[in-house]
Amino acid sequence: MKFNFKKDWQLLSKRAAIFYIVFSVLNLLTFVILILSSNSGIISPIIYFVFWQVAIWVYYMFRYKMRKSMSGGEWIDAGMFAIIAATLIRTFFIEAYQIPTSSMEKSLLRGDFLFVSKLNYGPRVPMTPISFPFVHQELPLLGGKAYSEALKLAYCRLPGIETIENNDIVVFNYPGEDNHPTDKKTNYIKRCVAIAGDSLKVVDGWVYVNGKRAQVAINGQMSYAMQTSIAVGRRDLENIDISEYGTNGTGYYELFITEQNKDALAQFQGVIDISKKIDELGNYPEIFPHIPEQLPWSRDNYGSIYVPKKGDILPMNSRTIWIYKDLIQKYEGNNSYEIKGDKAYINGKEIAEYTVKMNYYFMMGDNRHRSADSRYWGFVPEDHIVGKALFIWMSIEQDGIYGGRHKNILSRIRWSRLFNRIH
Repeated sequence: MKFNFKKDWQLLSKRAAIFYIVFSVLNLLTFVILILSSNSGIISPIIYFVFWQVAIWVYYMFRYKMRKSMSGGEWIDAGMFAIIAATLIRTFFIEAYQIPTSSMEKSLLRGDFLFVSKLNYGPRVPMTPISFPFVHQELPLLGGKAYSEALKLAYCRLPGIETIENNDIVVFNYPGEDNHPTDKKTNYIKRCVAIAGDSLKVVDGWVYVNGKRAQVAINGQMSYAMQTSIAVGRRDLENIDISEYGTNGTGYYELFITEQNKDALAQFQGVIDISKKIDELGNYPEIFPHIPEQLPWSRDNYGSIYVPKKGDILPMNSRTIWIYKDLIQKYEGNNSYEIKGDKAYINGKEIAEYTVKMNYYFMMGDNRHRSADSRYWGFVPEDHIVGKALFIWMSIEQDGIYGGRHKNILSRIRWSRLFNRIH
């Protein structure tokens, strides 16, 4: 396909020419904003600008020069348009996600399908732009990576319409995953309990932010121990919306429930006691920052810990060198960072303090005892943020998910959850 811009331009319809001009202006504006609003330099914005200019032009040249001469040209045209349009929408505006685990129950249920806004916190420019359309990590059926790391872009984000606030439900890339590029890491969804600049502490399961007890999610769950004198049936528990529990068959139950569930259970005949299960301070090596000999924190008694913001100067001492190890070494690219005794070194030189380059966040699941979150793997950097969860557009209960009876597809649709706003 020979390239002659002047002649090729004359092939475009008036509508196509106007669209390309408008798109070019918007693309140029995006380029300028990226340069002014990020610290990524000029290379990444240039690559992104050129990519989209070329992509749209190639589509038009196929449509106006090659489509009619090819077998199946109409179908190829439709496919190219769908890929470009969907990529633009998913990158800059909105994307669909599914809840795969119970870490956010009962706020969000397994089988909920969500729309997540990229506009609210600002669209993030893909850092791994060469990838198979509509696939995140692995190719379907064939297996293997669905992306190429031949081209990597620095972190860039367009301005958003708001910043992350306490208690927002946020989709982000899982920081604890190191075998994928940042934007190809597994997508997680949690509640942001502490934003950059906050100090957080958990006391007996209650979260405190900057010394004040944080509000509890209306549908947040904790694990409770219940002792009864008579057996409680599955159907009775399902009737009050309790689906996650275990029993030893002797009247002891461990249940993952809300405060409302607890009040309803208290009315059951034969209930002797219902008490919250709390992990006291102790030796929990799985708890971040994984130094139980110095910080014997648990999931229910945690901190105090400071969540860094961009520009903070962090003092380096025997505790902070471990708390901020991943932040300095992994997220901010100081691969030479090492700890010797009670001191930290970068490029072999001891550091007494460190200046933070990004904002960070502390995420927790609403199902507090069934959530792998920041209590286990630490802070979420701003370059891992994907978007804000807006509303549920579909919700389908997995068949027999809790060992209950099998249902047909229509009876598994949770009609009352459709188009519910997420909060």
